[in-house]
Amino acid sequence: MTSRPNTLAYRVDQDSKGGLHGRIVRDLGLRIVSGELPPGAKLPHETELIEKYEVSRPVLREAIRVLTAKGLVVSRQRAGATVRPRNEWHLLDPDVLYWLIQAKPAPEFVGMLMAVRRVFEPGVAALAARVATPEQLQAIESAYEGMAAARTVDELLEPDLAFHRRIAEATGNDLLAYIGNMLSLALRESIQLSSQLPNTHALSLPRHKAILTALQNRDAFAAQQATLVQLEETVQDISAVIEPGIPMN
Repeated sequence: MTSRPNTLAYRVDQDSKGGLHGRIVRDLGLRIVSGELPPGAKLPHETELIEKYEVSRPVLREAIRVLTAKGLVVSRQRAGATVRPRNEWHLLDPDVLYWLIQAKPAPEFVGMLMAVRRVFEPGVAALAARVATPEQLQAIESAYEGMAAARTVDELLEPDLAFHRRIAEATGNDLLAYIGNMLSLALRESIQLSSQLPNTHALSLPRHKAILTALQNRDAFAAQQATLVQLEETVQDISAVIEPGIPMN
């Protein structure tokens, strides 16, 4: 399976990146995700929004269409736009995920992320250990070598992200690979937090090496357990940076 481009090299997708409607999308999207506009709330009247943002009606309506496509609002003729329930939001959309990162306090967001990683990554590693091609294992090893060669925290970030993405890709499952790619944006934030520890490089390498070795040995159980250990120790690292700790439930 060919490697996907890292859609998370940018934080805002093409629909809302720039221009007049992009500014409206970002502002309203963040207000929704932060809870300022809660589920069930109606967006301000079209006339009010046109005046506030100093845009034309077509520009405003394009912004509402983008928010609708992201699952944040439902728009009905004559009824206006209403914020949808949180469980209907497209949380893996890069924009929505980025707004979530911005809106939540760091401990709350990282706690949520680590719970997701504990469900997702051990199973993905176990599957990859069973089905990865030699080429995919080599790609994972190359990412690890990039981590080992890093001399600064900034140099460590991209190969670390690639290591996790490539494990998901090595499952041969397009949906798992997609989820792994989308989670990279959130993973980037947690890595940047843990990297505030002075010995982050020394701590990170043995954990990832254990996962790599298990994958190369085609040992699904060892890959699963090594991933769980890596996640538990990552929580401890981040807890040393963020107080008061990070809930895992």
